[in-house]
Amino acid sequence: MQPQTLHELLQNLEQELLRLGYTKGTMTFYRNRWRKLEDFADRNGQVYYTEQLGIDFVREYFGITQDDFSRTLNQAQTQELRVIRMVGDFQLHHAVLRRYLKHRELLTDPYFIETSRQFKDYCVTIKDYSKCTAEHYTKQSGYFMDYLAAHGMYTFSGISMDTINAYILTLSGFSYKTVEQNICSLRAFFRFLFEKGIIGTDFASKMPMVKARKQTSIPSVWTKDELTKLIGAIDRASPKGKRDYAIILIACRLGLRCRDIKNLRITDFHWAEKKLCFVQSKTRQAMELPLVPDVGWAVIDYLKYGRPKVDSDCIFVRHMAPFLPFSEGDHLEQLILTYMEKAHIPRLKKRRGMHSLRHTMASVLLEKETPLPVISDIIGHLDTNSTAVYLKVDIERLAQCPLDFEEMIHCE
Repeated sequence: MQPQTLHELLQNLEQELLRLGYTKGTMTFYRNRWRKLEDFADRNGQVYYTEQLGIDFVREYFGITQDDFSRTLNQAQTQELRVIRMVGDFQLHHAVLRRYLKHRELLTDPYFIETSRQFKDYCVTIKDYSKCTAEHYTKQSGYFMDYLAAHGMYTFSGISMDTINAYILTLSGFSYKTVEQNICSLRAFFRFLFEKGIIGTDFASKMPMVKARKQTSIPSVWTKDELTKLIGAIDRASPKGKRDYAIILIACRLGLRCRDIKNLRITDFHWAEKKLCFVQSKTRQAMELPLVPDVGWAVIDYLKYGRPKVDSDCIFVRHMAPFLPFSEGDHLEQLILTYMEKAHIPRLKKRRGMHSLRHTMASVLLEKETPLPVISDIIGHLDTNSTAVYLKVDIERLAQCPLDFEEMIHCE
């Protein structure tokens, strides 16, 4: 097949962006850069686009060298790199990849929109997936349908494993976890299409498996000094500080997932029995944990003296109007980062979100020689293979952690 010249490539890319509904202002920006890119190619005697041509172009016009690609760039520099990356991606995959599509509706074709709606309903009502999983699967299957539309395919009759494998190639460069999530989403989507008779081939059974284990990554944990500084930076006299203190304490004392903390209801707290009872959002399993005194008093302090008067049964709400519960997509990471900054705790390469507090609790229990099945019960894992990831954490680092969880294991 004859390769497209740079001019032909940019013409086709322009038509695809117009199909996707990019705004007039955005198109003006891209056309300006494309003219500069073509002029640069002409001056250097280049007819076709290459990665090296793009690299040389941004170096000459914008002073961005190849060494800068792996560094944190400002917004203007990021936008310039996006131009050449989009051209390269379109040349390779004949599609504008989703990393550029944050500000528009993903699907525009009525058939694909209806298919996406039915798939989401299937995930929720038939498969009983959690709300978060259903939304992930729906969104990521939408990326695949958008890819089909970019190639002029508006039904599923023409797809093959070659089509699927070509789409999976667009995920190159993303993290293992992102690739794994997308393949899981596609597998569920093709299973739905096959069960509904929309496709005649069971592509779900032919999908490639990602050869990696959950135990490959090492969780982030906190040292004694770090936790002391983090909690010490919270202003527990303020309403917001009372809330944040209770949230962080629940995470590192009871090991709840962020989503479960956000979903806690007043009725989940059984004060007389000193128990916290709720249904986990991820596993849909009922959970019962002892309500240790410091957690209980922190929650009471927030309810009596910190929580805004709002019509919601969620314990924790936002402290900026409107005073609503936290959104599904809010992972409370900024809450942790704010207190890290106040406490002058340096940011590491590993993420330090709410989940790292849960990791710390599980790791401390492991250091105390608590059996894995017991840890799995406490932190709500369905199987000990998920818990075994904590075996990789440095033992000397765990020994520095001050939290005493004995009363959680031997609750009265």
